[in-house]
Amino acid sequence: MHGMAESERIIAKAKELGFDLCGIAPVKGLTDLAHLEEWLERGYAGQMQYLHDPRRADITRVLPDARSVIVCALNYNTASPASTEAASQAADQELHGWISRYAWGDDYHAIISKELERLIAAMRNYFTCPFQARAYVDTGPVSERLAAQKAGLGWQAKNTCFINEKFGSWLFLGVILTSLDLSPSNAEYGMPAADLCGNCRLCLDACPTGALVEPYLMDARRCISYLTIELRESISEDLRAPMGWQVFGCDICQDVCPWNHKAPVTSASSFQPRRKLLAPELKWLLSLEEDEFRRLFSGSPVRRAKWRGLVRNACIAAGNLGDRYPVNTPDRLQIRMRLSELSKSADLLIAEHATWALARFATNE
Repeated sequence: MHGMAESERIIAKAKELGFDLCGIAPVKGLTDLAHLEEWLERGYAGQMQYLHDPRRADITRVLPDARSVIVCALNYNTASPASTEAASQAADQELHGWISRYAWGDDYHAIISKELERLIAAMRNYFTCPFQARAYVDTGPVSERLAAQKAGLGWQAKNTCFINEKFGSWLFLGVILTSLDLSPSNAEYGMPAADLCGNCRLCLDACPTGALVEPYLMDARRCISYLTIELRESISEDLRAPMGWQVFGCDICQDVCPWNHKAPVTSASSFQPRRKLLAPELKWLLSLEEDEFRRLFSGSPVRRAKWRGLVRNACIAAGNLGDRYPVNTPDRLQIRMRLSELSKSADLLIAEHATWALARFATNE
């Protein structure tokens, strides 16, 4: 095994490259197999078939000679208000949707992948022995949150997010699997960071769809992030009203978390809100054509929802907000006209959700 000096040098280089946190852990025990299998058997993964990848059960099937995992974290918190605050402050005559904080800026996959490759290059300059290394940013059969916990960077919270005592849960995680046998960064303590959630259950009580079925256990099929991003089909009617104004992702369980209230903000321009993405106007989202969507959201996490998914979500948000203002406001009339057009769409998914939203408008009137 390489000594602690080598591990400290890797961690220092990671921070030099801009990462806020870096830790190292052995790959042994990197998968909580029993929990994963039970979770999948309950059907909680929904349509996310990639979570059934058998390589998740054995990290050596990803990299046969893997000995260590290097975990890097990057703060993406900005000074903009939380979704829970913004919802109560919305006082103008226009209807808005909400996009999750992580998707306001540029696609973190590309940003972090680039820096992880730079870290690997620096390691090749430092270590004279040949070694293997492979980087992942939500792109491989690796649990970044579990790896970060084992590296001593924080804990997996009751809302299933990863929390660091300083940065809260506003962190992007990336990992490097390597054949190098490195000293763990938490070797001094010999165990992962403590769980500091305590008796708090604010996140469980705040989830509008009941996705957090119990502490540390999520039914992704009910999670607004899953519904608005991963699900390609119709959203169950009983879940539409609880979705509120969310059109891409959801931050509610993070916004109410006390660990996030004093989290530092990042100065990185890449994660600042792009034009129109902070509480976007629903009439704008509903009017987007597919070509325009691809152009505007190039290099943005929002592209994952695809055009029809984002328009579907905007229809639901419009239906949920249709009673917020008087019937004769220009914004409301424009949205109703657009919903009427979309209800006749050749895309049956969009037509269905637009028709549902129009019915909500009629009921409110």
